[in-house]
Amino acid sequence: MIAKRMNHLQAQRAAATTWRERGARINTISPGVIVTPLAFDEFNANGEGYQRMIDASAVKRTGTSDEIAEAAAFLLGEHAKFITGTDLLIDGGVIASIRTGQYKLG
Repeated sequence: MIAKRMNHLQAQRAAATTWRERGARINTISPGVIVTPLAFDEFNANGEGYQRMIDASAVKRTGTSDEIAEAAAFLLGEHAKFITGTDLLIDGGVIASIRTGQYKLG
């Protein structure tokens, strides 16, 4: 999981500088546990682990696809013209809880 995330971030940063000549802004979104049909399948397979992660997060709930869409719309819109080469973490505070030791992976 961590290696996948690091590769994702490195590719995003490289693309941000590679595409600058064309005026492109390259950003990525890293969602947390988002309510989708696939998420329900995953939750059924490992519900206890996911529930612990959700409980340790700052917002103590899952996210919605609408919340991810709103963030994407912002990044694509006029108010985000100066944002490029960044990753928007939308996970309700799960990574923050990992970094502060409130939730431990595994």
